[in-house]
Amino acid sequence: MIAAHTPRTVSAALLVAALVFGGTRVVSAQEPTEAVPPDQFFRGTVVEVLEERVGEVVGAPQLQQVVVVELAVGGGTKQRVRAEFAAVAAAGTGQALRVGDAVIAVKSPPPDQSYFVVDRDRSRPLIFLAVAFFALAVLLGRLRGATSLLGLAITVAVIVGFVVPSIVAGASPLFVSILGALAIAVASIYLAHGFSRRTTIAVASTLITLTLSAFLAAAAVSLARLFGSGTEEASYLQLGLLKQVNLRGLLLGGIILGAVGVLDDIPTGQAAAVDEIHKANPALPVRELYWRGRSVGTEHITSLVNTLFLAYAGASLPLFILFTVNGAQPLWVTLSSEFIAEEIVRTIVGSIALILGVPITTLMAAYVLGRQ
Repeated sequence: MIAAHTPRTVSAALLVAALVFGGTRVVSAQEPTEAVPPDQFFRGTVVEVLEERVGEVVGAPQLQQVVVVELAVGGGTKQRVRAEFAAVAAAGTGQALRVGDAVIAVKSPPPDQSYFVVDRDRSRPLIFLAVAFFALAVLLGRLRGATSLLGLAITVAVIVGFVVPSIVAGASPLFVSILGALAIAVASIYLAHGFSRRTTIAVASTLITLTLSAFLAAAAVSLARLFGSGTEEASYLQLGLLKQVNLRGLLLGGIILGAVGVLDDIPTGQAAAVDEIHKANPALPVRELYWRGRSVGTEHITSLVNTLFLAYAGASLPLFILFTVNGAQPLWVTLSSEFIAEEIVRTIVGSIALILGVPITTLMAAYVLGRQ
């Protein structure tokens, strides 16, 4: 099973929210139909390893195990079942199941009704990490840390409660993502930094920069002839899970929501810098205030653009290595593939949004503050 990871805190929060609200209930893998009953998933613990061997599938070594799993079947009831497990036998990864491992087991529909271990249950460590993150944010950030967590909660609520359901219901992914991005930007900035003149400047600058980024993203996607079908998830949608969704709009919406994340820092930091410069020397004219603020912003841009690239590169590192060792096609062909091109466009649009955020925020802050 291949999982798509993102480096952003919001992505982790979305996952934790799913785990928390999912609880310990049994869930189905697909919508039930009269012809095909749904698979059922259970949390369980490995209590015995019956068999273990390494086979070969399509020329690659595969670990194969038969284990006994104690399942939580609801109402405090436990049930022990025999289950199979298979994984790529990568050296040194310790993928073999051991007694005491928390796992996720699936029960196939009748008439077979066999059990298979599909993955480890990582709910507890993920929730522990989330709690540690929340505790540190409040402990070190105090009131600002608490309000920033509230902003994060609103971000998750907007995405889970509005953006995703609206897209599933058939709304335009681009339009819905823009509305969601605007709501997230306003709520998160005000909650994290409080209501003040410079925060309002930061919000206004963010909205202007976000609008420009949306036009830029649309132009870049059109120019590069991207259709939003470069990922495995998009393929699943095309194959029937959500046929009516506009994949190009979904790609644009993702780029815009990502731009909100990178824009949260630059406008607030720039507005604060210009405000402090103005307080230190209220006699500075607008032009001088602007250029001094730009000097601070230039240093900020240098580090953040590199950080943004490393975030995307780190999330896709195994894929980059795969393309590097694959000698079957030249580099220019690899770079032109839809998946890689999407990541390049996503990174460049986010970086341009960062760069545009500095002069826009600095100019607005210098004009508003310098004329008082």
